[in-house]
Amino acid sequence: MGTERAGLVEISEPLLPEDENAVALDAEERIPEWKEQITIRGLVVSAILGALFCIITHKLNLTVGIIPSLNVAAGLLGFFFVKSWTGFLTKLGFSVKPFTRQENTVIQTCVVACYGLAFSGGFGSYLLSMDEKTYKLIGEDYPGNRAEDVKNPGLLWMMGFIFVVSFLGLFSLVPLRKVMVVDYKLTYPSGTATAMLINSFHTNTGAELAQKQVSSLGKYLSISFFWSFFKWFFSGVGDSCGFDNFPSLGLTLFKNTFYFDFSPTYVGCGLICPHIVNCSVLFGAIVSWGFLWPFISQKAGDWYPADLGSNDFKGLYGYKVFVAISLILGDGIYNLIKIIAVTIKQVCSIRQSLPIIKDVTDANTSKLLMEQKKRDEVFLKDGIPFWFAASGYVCLVAISMAVMPMIFPPLKWYLVLCSYIIAPALAFCNSYGTGLTDWSLASTYGKIGLFIIASLVGSHGGVLAGLAACGVMMSIVATAADLMQDFKTGYLTLSSPKSMFVSQLVGTAMGCIIAPLTFWLYWSAFDIGSPDSPYKAPYAVIYREMAILGVQGFSELPKHCLAICCGFFVAALIINLLRDVTPKKVSQYIPIPMAMAVPFYIGAYFAIDMFVGTVILFVWERINRKDAENYAGAVASGLICGDGIWTIPSAILSIFRVNPPICMYFGPSASS
Repeated sequence: MGTERAGLVEISEPLLPEDENAVALDAEERIPEWKEQITIRGLVVSAILGALFCIITHKLNLTVGIIPSLNVAAGLLGFFFVKSWTGFLTKLGFSVKPFTRQENTVIQTCVVACYGLAFSGGFGSYLLSMDEKTYKLIGEDYPGNRAEDVKNPGLLWMMGFIFVVSFLGLFSLVPLRKVMVVDYKLTYPSGTATAMLINSFHTNTGAELAQKQVSSLGKYLSISFFWSFFKWFFSGVGDSCGFDNFPSLGLTLFKNTFYFDFSPTYVGCGLICPHIVNCSVLFGAIVSWGFLWPFISQKAGDWYPADLGSNDFKGLYGYKVFVAISLILGDGIYNLIKIIAVTIKQVCSIRQSLPIIKDVTDANTSKLLMEQKKRDEVFLKDGIPFWFAASGYVCLVAISMAVMPMIFPPLKWYLVLCSYIIAPALAFCNSYGTGLTDWSLASTYGKIGLFIIASLVGSHGGVLAGLAACGVMMSIVATAADLMQDFKTGYLTLSSPKSMFVSQLVGTAMGCIIAPLTFWLYWSAFDIGSPDSPYKAPYAVIYREMAILGVQGFSELPKHCLAICCGFFVAALIINLLRDVTPKKVSQYIPIPMAMAVPFYIGAYFAIDMFVGTVILFVWERINRKDAENYAGAVASGLICGDGIWTIPSAILSIFRVNPPICMYFGPSASS
């Protein structure tokens, strides 16, 4: 869920098309009532797409931990499915309700709420770090790693936990929707870009482009699916066969994980993520696997015992995990302080500034003011009462105080209550920061809760309590930010905030069932969490080690590990500072520490794939920028979705012990 989601979007076009066929925001347009915006067909489509995106999110979470924004794909596929359905029924002679942009917005909101729980639910991070496999991987004799702090995944308790914590974020900031969207006029770049996309679909020219985008998505989805199917035949039994272990850059670099593994998912991520994210990942891979780990491995016998296993935390493996943690914490703490400071500054400036009355001098200004007035009227019309939000939050807190200690005994009811008292303030900070920067720091707030609760509880249950508290905090701040982002989308598409809120509730309820079920598919079919498996679940080990650090401190780190970690922690702070103080023409080339951290632990192979994706996009933009802007997202979504869909038959084959017939293996020739 993992790292923060990559969703930086630049908006270079007007929100509404200016051609004569555009859907104008005039007084003549009929806005459906909020109940009419939520339809049975929309909910069915939302459930199908929610399941698909949960599968994709789990795959990314359990492999590399980088999750690109799939909001555009959700809006596009929602439009395609409902348009196809209504077109089919119309041809059969049935009368169907028109498909409005409000209904399109509700579908997109519902889908994002559903698959968002695959991230904030911790299936690749804090929940998985509680299991026995992660406990044994760290070492049964490792200080602070206690067998009592183990809780293996189970469908019922995971569903119960997600139900308890996921709805609180929706109620925590509802009363502030007018302040955030109308008064402060926060941009929420991803929400605004999604609104622009949905508004464009519901014009003649926009619908034509949407059909072409869907066609492109379907084409590359098919290519990706059949390529993954083809690769399966050569993947053999074990983890060293097939195209996933193709030494495309030579055997020497292959030993240091530098190779292209022909993954459509990672190439698609490279097409979606900004160039600087992909280059940062590659830079992190070069620093770690190109220089740092080979250097430390030469110190075996001096810095650490030479006869340790490859996954022993007292050896090289420990350096990999703790250096990655130091980069993640350095980046997270810097951005947390920065966004809190920006938030305080903005709030103070808004309170001190006087309203500016602007005379209407021309037709264009008058039209813009009328559009804004209509949006404000629609947004404020269907209010959500304060008493409803407050009573909902209090009831959910009471339920959570009773249920959480039953699921996680070390997490006492008073610790749960303290978490929920401070959670709305943190949710506001995260939502405000997301509105300004489009960067949600949900996992950073979760880590803060993890360290605080783990240290408070201590050695007897602190690890389990800290991980559970991380889930509480992360879920609340993530869902609150998502809700405000959806309110912004609804504001710009003239959708009722009440329908937005209800669709978030429905999507969250779907996610509480679909996210654990789709995770269970992976858990039953694949070797999750093994360092030699494709599904390494890198953040499971990292989160458990953070909890142990919160309880034990730094006394058990390998030789010089603390000094190296401090160096990289300070480096993360300095790099972020340089990104902020240098001119944009310089800062755009400075890497992002959070993105650099991922390959330190996982390896360099996925960085090569993502870099291939960014090179393809770069060349495409140089050849035809307009086409790249229109179709790159659709192509990337197709590559990711096709590979994700193949996971379902692959998992079924694995459950029934049907193995690939061929093992394609590469090794040095006999002469060498």
